[in-house]
Amino acid sequence: MIKLDKSQIRELLPHREPMLLIDELYDIKKLFSATALVKVRKNSFFVQGHFPDNPVMPGVLIVESFGQAAAALTAHGLDKSTYEDKLVFLMGVEKARFRNPVIPDCELELKIEAIRSHGRVWKYKGEAFVNSKKMADAIWSATIVDKK
Repeated sequence: MIKLDKSQIRELLPHREPMLLIDELYDIKKLFSATALVKVRKNSFFVQGHFPDNPVMPGVLIVESFGQAAAALTAHGLDKSTYEDKLVFLMGVEKARFRNPVIPDCELELKIEAIRSHGRVWKYKGEAFVNSKKMADAIWSATIVDKK
């Protein structure tokens, strides 16, 4: 089983702390699907202000986590020469549902799948779970662009 840790993910993505949200990528089926792990901690950067005394991971960061997992899946599956000097940008979120709050001291498991690709444009879907309980789901599109 292929498993990428945070340092390997860092090699695939331009994100850096505190915005590098995914900690692991595993169960990878090349250019098709993977599972990502986000360790939501008490000292995560958003906890202090969202919301004091009742911290919740913002929905927008859950969507960002989906996007990072999809970008890592795609970058890992492509030939390095194809992906060199490229970035993956979010194009749109067609649907996102937040079913339960994600609170610190949990592991958010993201199951993502590439459902279509056409040239440099990819469409994905994902579901987020904590202890097998669905927290969120989304469908989004992204594109691969040249670095400037």
